[in-house]
Amino acid sequence: MKIVIENTIEQYRELWSLKGKRENYFRYKMMKPLEDMWNTINVPLKAKEVGGYDVIMATQMLGFLDIDEITFAEKALKDLEKMNALEMAETTLKDCLDFSYRHGLKIDAEELRLGIYIGNPKKLETQYGYTGFGGIPGYIMTIIYPNDYNIPRFPALIAHEFHHNLRFSYFDWDHGDVSVGDYIVIEGLADSFATSLYGEEYLGPWVTSINDEELEYSIYVIGEGLNVKGFDQVSSYMFGDEHANEKGYQPVGLSAGAGYAVGYHAVQSFIQKNNVTIQEATLLSTDEIIDNCGLFAK
Repeated sequence: MKIVIENTIEQYRELWSLKGKRENYFRYKMMKPLEDMWNTINVPLKAKEVGGYDVIMATQMLGFLDIDEITFAEKALKDLEKMNALEMAETTLKDCLDFSYRHGLKIDAEELRLGIYIGNPKKLETQYGYTGFGGIPGYIMTIIYPNDYNIPRFPALIAHEFHHNLRFSYFDWDHGDVSVGDYIVIEGLADSFATSLYGEEYLGPWVTSINDEELEYSIYVIGEGLNVKGFDQVSSYMFGDEHANEKGYQPVGLSAGAGYAVGYHAVQSFIQKNNVTIQEATLLSTDEIIDNCGLFAK
């Protein structure tokens, strides 16, 4: 499979050298290579009306740094260069592909394209400065404002998003019809894949920030809501009350990242109880994993 790493470091340098034309450069140079991905999730490169929803608005909602925010950006760019982010990303994808090939797993795409984009440290504060998107096979976006916490965890983030590419090559993702159970399994599998390659110590804060008492309570709440559907409602279970209140969703009494933590522990419990590997679990249905993980009361 062909790997394409976007040279976003050079793209950012060129972007900041422009005055008054940054939006078009961002749309048609930096985001154009991902156009098929954006089209799949109904995000146009440019809105038909001024101020409409397009890649500028969508990327800011995802946590990208504003293209005119030079102060934060210069430090981030230097840190990306210092950590050899482009080389790190390529090595990680090769490791992930090698693991997949050895176990008969394949992404449903001819090439795998990855972009590293500078994150907004304020918007990504609760995520410790990094996040990603890998929901469309063939594309991975990583969004990072480098710091001492997330730099060593960057390969695990890429592996997490890579696994979404794998999972969605075998299972359809219906944004409007996803259940809480589906979502926790999707994320739990992705984190389990990342830890199988890089170790549990590199798990992200969306799993590790919840203590044992919160986890036990979250398992109960999520267990009661496994069949809830609709992205707004599901998001409340996955991301917690702070996110729900911010977005105008109905809170359900959960801490930030509760769904991710419960999903990881559900998948880990399933793997251990059933003597199953992560590559085998990748091909199993939500119901099979949920029903046999032993975490939820029946």
